[in-house]
Amino acid sequence: MTTGVRRRLGVDERRQQLIGVALELFSRRSPDEVSIDEIASAAGISRPLVYHYFPGKLSLYEAALQRAADDLAARFVEPHEGPLGARLLRVMGRYFDFVDEHGPGFSALMRGGPAVGSSTTNALVDSVRQAAYVQILSHLGVTDPPARLELVVRSWISLAESTALIWLDGRRIPRAELESQLVHDFAALASVSAAYDQEMGALLRRIFKEEPADGPFADLAGRLLTLAT
Repeated sequence: MTTGVRRRLGVDERRQQLIGVALELFSRRSPDEVSIDEIASAAGISRPLVYHYFPGKLSLYEAALQRAADDLAARFVEPHEGPLGARLLRVMGRYFDFVDEHGPGFSALMRGGPAVGSSTTNALVDSVRQAAYVQILSHLGVTDPPARLELVVRSWISLAESTALIWLDGRRIPRAELESQLVHDFAALASVSAAYDQEMGALLRRIFKEEPADGPFADLAGRLLTLAT
């Protein structure tokens, strides 16, 4: 007869476990409301042992935010295959998967939570936005964006972020509709910019030329024509 023996975790394994436990708790409640005691209990260890791996709640919180930021940034990675509208729609689907699964954690990441104003938190948020910006430019096939294109892409990323934060407060609009609307928003922002700039106009014509008749951008055009008539 043998008995099971709990394997002792190494330092890095224990740190990763605590980060995972913290993220799980932060996904259900604001980090402000989660105590070290709760994290220790969920991890099956003592409170002093948590402090052995992290000097305080802030350092554990920042480590959890780092993992969340890496995960969120990865949601913007998409194969460069097929029309742009369909790619953006898939990206928005993964983006809202994260928002839906980690609501309080997403809010904490974007709004700062207990580390509001800290250089670490600000850098993490900026890293997510920059990763999204680089990915969108790569899908547009642009390496040196003109000022108007940079404005469009960065404005759209901010719009997606604020839309997700507002949606979390009650989820009053169907998620699928918001995902489509944000793809339409990208086309609308680009179209308005193209009305003022020839370079943006040429980029937009190239994008629209590759879009199918049943794609998200064509759907927007149809909706606008319906309003006009």
